[in-house]
Amino acid sequence: MPSLLDPFLQQALDAAAARGERRALVPTALVPGGRVARDGRTLLDFSSNDYLGLATHPLLAERGAEWARRHGSSAGASRLVTGTHELHLAVEARVAAFKGTPAALLFASGWQANAAILPALAKALPGLTVFADRLNHASLHHGCAAAGLRQVRFRHNDLDHLDALLAVAPEGPKLVLTESVFSMDGDRVDLPRLTAIARAHGAFTYLDEAHATGVLGPRGAGLSATVPGAVDLVMGTFSKALGGFGAYVAGSVALCDYLVNACGGIIYTTALPPGVLGAIDAALDLVPAMDAERAALADMAARLRALLAAGGIDTAESSTQIVPAIVGEAEAALAAARSLEAEGMLAIAIRPPTVPRGRSRLRIALRASHSSDAIDGLAAAVLRAVA
Repeated sequence: MPSLLDPFLQQALDAAAARGERRALVPTALVPGGRVARDGRTLLDFSSNDYLGLATHPLLAERGAEWARRHGSSAGASRLVTGTHELHLAVEARVAAFKGTPAALLFASGWQANAAILPALAKALPGLTVFADRLNHASLHHGCAAAGLRQVRFRHNDLDHLDALLAVAPEGPKLVLTESVFSMDGDRVDLPRLTAIARAHGAFTYLDEAHATGVLGPRGAGLSATVPGAVDLVMGTFSKALGGFGAYVAGSVALCDYLVNACGGIIYTTALPPGVLGAIDAALDLVPAMDAERAALADMAARLRALLAAGGIDTAESSTQIVPAIVGEAEAALAAARSLEAEGMLAIAIRPPTVPRGRSRLRIALRASHSSDAIDGLAAAVLRAVA
């Protein structure tokens, strides 16, 4: 029986389709060796965030299965009820050591962490003003909206603009909110300068390391590890380069203790299950020693950017494993993605509202397992697709 909502929802779906922005779910499975299975075909994968190939690493699967067999399939409750196991505390201690902070706290996902932490901070900081990069992830904007915080947005990675805005900020606590690596443009923040500016104005810093964790910084510990102690709150995920699921906050003991007491994303949600914790634990064994893979990833990204630039393709200010191939309108990006898929490559088209109108793109996410030949083939296919 149709829902009374259906006519309204269908109208919205039809409008999205008319703009070239309607989306659909397509079953896709990661395959070892930098490939995916999709629509009955095996494609070279240039879209997943599995930057180090750990999502199909046997150690993660084995330890996840072992911990699930030994401890069950669920934590059983939220952390403040019966959901805190010794496993959670042990993994949090490992994350804190990895990030070089006094403490760490696990969350269900990066979106949930950002959406829940900002309202919690606002409760402790009456009159808080948030200075946010314009291209911050939607979850950070959502967290500010949920907290009722007005964002003072500075131009993307324009730290002179941030400095000027902080100089005329109203009295009261100030928070600078940004990312290490921006997921659509693949560029990174100048963290030493940003933290210096924030400190000069007495502002706290909140850094989203989702796309840097495992890939950048010493031992893959993220950009925050390059400025020890300078970032007040670091959020990152296990669902990208670390090949698992969930998120973390790293910072002071007081910060983590406060979030346990005030953050709805901790208080009101079931804790991560043992199998997920096992995969995280295994990834933390592997990632610090993967310098060769990180170097290969950086080299491949530089090679791809050079090849695309030589063909006149805009790759924004990418300096990481995320390389956008900006083609313009949504239909052009969809057509380019279809062309690549016909050649056996998966590079998803990203359209508004995720990116601005006229800036639709193929968001290319590289993996350490990609070969030079694969990069050359991808670049040639992109140039053919947009010719």
